[in-house]
Amino acid sequence: MLLSNVSICSGFNSALHAGAGEGHPDLGGGSRRSTLTPTGNLVVAVCLGFIGTFGLVNNLLVLVLYCRYKILRSPINLLLINISVSDLLVCLLGTPFSFAASTQGRWLIGAKGCVWYGFANSLFGIVSLISLAVLSYERYSTMMTPTEADSSNYCKVCLGIILSWVYSLIWTLPPLIGWSHYGPEGPGTTCSVNWKAKTANNISYIVCLFIFCLIVPLLVIVFCYGKLLCAIKQVSGINASMSRKREQRVLFMVVIMVICYLMCWLPYGIMALLATFGPPGLVTPEASIIPSVLAKTSTVINPVIYVFMNKQFYRCFQALLHCEAPRRGSSVKSSSKVATKPVRAGAVTGLRHTNDFLYMVASLGQPAAAVPQLDPTLEPTHDVTKAPSSDFNQPAVVSLVAHFDG
Repeated sequence: MLLSNVSICSGFNSALHAGAGEGHPDLGGGSRRSTLTPTGNLVVAVCLGFIGTFGLVNNLLVLVLYCRYKILRSPINLLLINISVSDLLVCLLGTPFSFAASTQGRWLIGAKGCVWYGFANSLFGIVSLISLAVLSYERYSTMMTPTEADSSNYCKVCLGIILSWVYSLIWTLPPLIGWSHYGPEGPGTTCSVNWKAKTANNISYIVCLFIFCLIVPLLVIVFCYGKLLCAIKQVSGINASMSRKREQRVLFMVVIMVICYLMCWLPYGIMALLATFGPPGLVTPEASIIPSVLAKTSTVINPVIYVFMNKQFYRCFQALLHCEAPRRGSSVKSSSKVATKPVRAGAVTGLRHTNDFLYMVASLGQPAAAVPQLDPTLEPTHDVTKAPSSDFNQPAVVSLVAHFDG
């Protein structure tokens, strides 16, 4: 599909030349020189080489683990694979060209290559962003579901993956058909949307891109993980010491996710807005290359945060290194049901764990079965609760369902 889009690019050479007129030479001959000094180009090349290499290795490793170990093939892990695939495509189809341009001090693949580079990197970058939002929503919806999630049901996750690609295409195809355009960016060693054009056509596209492809995913992530943390706090009194430890761990991971998202993408979005609405020359080519490089670091950071901080993936990674079957951790899975006294409460709460995250689940009414004691050394299994009781004389109780990845 990407190759077919390249054939469209010939109709947009005039747009590229217009963008080149704002501080960039013509790309037609492929001889456009970088505005950075040789030292600056070398620093950028080293950074891009590091990002490209480790991004490629990290994301390939995620795919190898997913294909090698059947235990990892769950619906929510498929979302992680979608993120890794989009990041891997950036490392394969984007970073090498900007790295080569930095080492040579000039753009090497001409005007059509510039359009293709801008389109492909925008497409894969937005897919990654939307996938992170879909992942947070999936975890949030799992938390709110009063029954056990079906680990074999891929329908909802597949719809989320399709949504991420379609949504990204909706926002990356318009520059190919006249709403804004792709062109040289920064010092001339990368290409993206032309941030500097002051036309209403270009400004309207950039504002929409900023809102719907940066702010909206961020709000979804903050809302969903914020709800997750609030739910954890609601059950902190059931087992105070264990809940506090779990709460701190989840809080740490959520804060890291949000900070890394902001660190990678917010500077790029702010730079784009300053270049669009600020006076000419406000964003220098030298300054604009820094947010562009930071955005590409997401291809390295995402696998580390979302995969290798996951105990399940980490155990499989250790098993791969030692050429052995993945260990099950220190916890022992038990399906026995031990009678316990029901917990009386007016709030609807409960516990479930999926992919290293605690989810609060609730079922108002009589518990279907007793719940195992939440001993930190054990891994209680999921217990599906019955529908709410119709007997209004019985007090409302909360049925707790817990599953911890030891």
